[in-house]
Amino acid sequence: MRERDPLSALSLVLRSVDAVRNTRALFALLATFSASGLLVAMAEASLAHDASWWGPVQAGAALFVAFYGGNAAGILVMDDARGRPVRDVPAALRAALASAHRLLLALAIVGGVLTLGAVLLLGLFWLSRVSVSGAVIGPLLFGLAVPVGVLAVGLAALSLIAVVVPLAAPAVWSGAGVREVVTGLARLIRHRLLSVLLLMAVVSLLTAGMGAIVSAVVMVGGRVIAELGVRVVGVDVPAQQLTAGLFGYGLRSLGATGAPTGSTGHAAAALVGGGIVFALALLLPGLVYLRGTCAVYLALRDDA
Repeated sequence: MRERDPLSALSLVLRSVDAVRNTRALFALLATFSASGLLVAMAEASLAHDASWWGPVQAGAALFVAFYGGNAAGILVMDDARGRPVRDVPAALRAALASAHRLLLALAIVGGVLTLGAVLLLGLFWLSRVSVSGAVIGPLLFGLAVPVGVLAVGLAALSLIAVVVPLAAPAVWSGAGVREVVTGLARLIRHRLLSVLLLMAVVSLLTAGMGAIVSAVVMVGGRVIAELGVRVVGVDVPAQQLTAGLFGYGLRSLGATGAPTGSTGHAAAALVGGGIVFALALLLPGLVYLRGTCAVYLALRDDA
């Protein structure tokens, strides 16, 4: 693959923090999580009421919405990473419906290759049990299988975690076909594995930093607003319980733990608003991570 200035690649990755300004991708992710979460809740309710045929349908619909909605958001992030005008959400959704299946096919091919490698490794270990010409062949094969197995399994796991999982989707979002995705990932593993590892480490640090900033904002702002809600508005829920609502806890879940539960509409409204804040707090680091993976792919691909 064509060499790229490491500083320019790092600069491209560091600009991933700009992903928080991509409101269309944020809206797409928020709508996706909301719709898929609602479908999951409906599936749980259906299974609880012995609607055995309807629950799996709703669960499948939740997976469908999460997969294609997430890919639509990824396409919007890729537009931003490439410096192109970000398309509308409906256009991104149509593009995801037309191309997201490539990701599944590419991952299936990679899985098949890994399975074949595992079978060959197991075959080598099985042959090492055979004793021919005394007890020479078996020990020799086992002595060969140990270093080969250690290196093969270690590199395969590293490549899967650092290259295939984070970069397969950005390749599809950029418009690559199934064959191009698989061959591109193979080239990255053969020639640029160390570069990918270092850049993905930077992406992880940026994501963790964004998560820490968002958590600090939510905790400080949530505590102040909760105190104001109790003292000024008169919400009949302790401020600590309202603050917990910012981290996904509702009235029912907190009541089950013995916490006092309010009965006013203000308390319910506060926890609903806290749920929205909780969703946004999760989405912002997620957007930074998606933009970072797109930046790593763009920095290392052939025509970057």
